Amino acid sequence: MTITPARYEGKVPVRDGRVFGVAEFGPPTAEKTVLWFHGTPGARRQIPEPARRYALEHDVRVIGMDRPGVGWSTAHLYHRLAEYSEDLSVALDHLEVDRFTVAALSGGAPYALAAAHAFPDRVPTLGILGGVVPSGGEDGVSGGLVGFATRWKPLLPLMSEPAGAMLTALVRVARPVGSFALDLYARFSPPGDQAVLSTPEHKEMFLDDLSTNGGHSMRAVVYDGILFTRYWGFSVRDITAKVTWWQGDDDNIVPLAHAQHIVPLFPNAELRIIVGGGHLSALGIGVEVLETILDW
Repeated sequence: MTITPARYEGKVPVRDGRVFGVAEFGPPTAEKTVLWFHGTPGARRQIPEPARRYALEHDVRVIGMDRPGVGWSTAHLYHRLAEYSEDLSVALDHLEVDRFTVAALSGGAPYALAAAHAFPDRVPTLGILGGVVPSGGEDGVSGGLVGFATRWKPLLPLMSEPAGAMLTALVRVARPVGSFALDLYARFSPPGDQAVLSTPEHKEMFLDDLSTNGGHSMRAVVYDGILFTRYWGFSVRDITAKVTWWQGDDDNIVPLAHAQHIVPLFPNAELRIIVGGGHLSALGIGVEVLETILDW
């Protein structure tokens, strides 16, 4: 199987001479635009095939962006996660995007929420798929993979560059055995994730995204770990956009309890539990996600 290729891929400038890598799907003149925020790890092509086809068939522009330190984006560690929106604003101007909605998987959720907080008049809706939540402060909750990372919080900045370089080298070396490695990961994942990863179109998407973009740089994984364990620079209680949060009840990365904690804090949010779903299960309902968030 061959997945739908991006209509356009390139780089857009942001602040201080840095760039973001972007991949676009669907018509460039579409009325509505979706920014799809990739997970951790991930990059600009981590957009499920059903969502790519939907974009073409329903006149929707879907844009994936490499976060700083992965793919074609310049490596850069923000002091606070909220600072990402300042770069995003510049990128959106170059892409001629005004009003937009967002979908975000896992580690993409904090960045999507930062965008919704920074641009309340431009972001009417959000779709969060097994999203990472704050680990501290008034919005915080303990546990999960990010909760584990907080134990190493003082050491993470010191480890960022060597760990990022090691991950990049690992992905490059693992390219020839990528399919086997993904199958091995699936074997030890919950049944819901096994179902997603056994689907040829999802497997091809992950292999294409990680092998192609991860070979450039994987520093974003470490940067995410640092930023997720710090104060994000805003509270989810101040996000006015409508939030729909999909969460698998068998998620072994972000526990269901995290979604049950965070969703009531939003002024306007709905939790949709995927029964038997794992961390990646929401990728299998990409069309439902788009139809929900595009209902402005």
